[in-house]
Amino acid sequence: MRLLHLTSHLSPLNSHLSYLNSHLSSLTSYTKNMKQIPLILAAVLLLAPGCTSQKKLAYLNNLPPVNGEETFTMEIPDYKIQPRDILYITIKAMMPDGTINDFLVSIRNYGGTYVSQGESGGYIYGYDVNSEGNIVLPVVGPIKVGGLKLEEARKLLQESADKVFNNTTVECKLLSFKFTVIGEVRAPGTYVNYNNYLTVLEAIGRAGGLGDYGNRNSVLVIRPVDRGTKTFRLNLQDKNILSSQAYFLLPNDVVIVEPLKQKIFNMNLPTISFILTALTSTVTTTLLLINYFGK
Repeated sequence: MRLLHLTSHLSPLNSHLSYLNSHLSSLTSYTKNMKQIPLILAAVLLLAPGCTSQKKLAYLNNLPPVNGEETFTMEIPDYKIQPRDILYITIKAMMPDGTINDFLVSIRNYGGTYVSQGESGGYIYGYDVNSEGNIVLPVVGPIKVGGLKLEEARKLLQESADKVFNNTTVECKLLSFKFTVIGEVRAPGTYVNYNNYLTVLEAIGRAGGLGDYGNRNSVLVIRPVDRGTKTFRLNLQDKNILSSQAYFLLPNDVVIVEPLKQKIFNMNLPTISFILTALTSTVTTTLLLINYFGK
């Protein structure tokens, strides 16, 4: 009777053991699948940043379709001469023998070597605007040009030259048209513009164009003004940039191309992958230990 009674008690126990073994088998299968999770997560994290649409890479993507036309009003700023600017100035006249003479001497003897005063080499022979806004020309003397536009300065120089020379033609250009492009561009740096005007798109082009992580929706232009600094935020994908006050750059402007958010993500990707791998490894080890000691 005792044997029958013991057998009756063992029967439910066997049933519970079978149930436990079935769950342990499922747990073992689960832990094997858990080992693949780090690889799957790493693949997803690596592929996710590469999902960039063509629309995000385009410029002015809201312009009219092919063969469509649209006119934009552009305000070309007139730069006013400031202290520390460098001006390229010539005063030329035709001599009786038919030759053209530059009274400011376009070719000078410099250390025994003749050096031409071209625009790119004009920094050697250019005329500095001092802190009072004046330049000093040989024979002509000091002339105040600070605060004037280039054409206004040219006319003033012409009037001053006519008092000393006969039948002259004065040319005045700004040599110190520097601009800086930094941020997510391929060749950041400070550049010199030898044209009268420069657009923000041309400036970015001079810097090699936007990098892989350049944010076309957020380009910052910093502009020094008389009483401080003025900033503009431009969207290179919006056609309205063509009418912006910052579309045409001024000397000493700084263009900052901000990065996309995915750059920060990619920079932190190794750390994120390490943390996820550590977590999944910890969970896998814990489950294996439960499975082992459960036996």
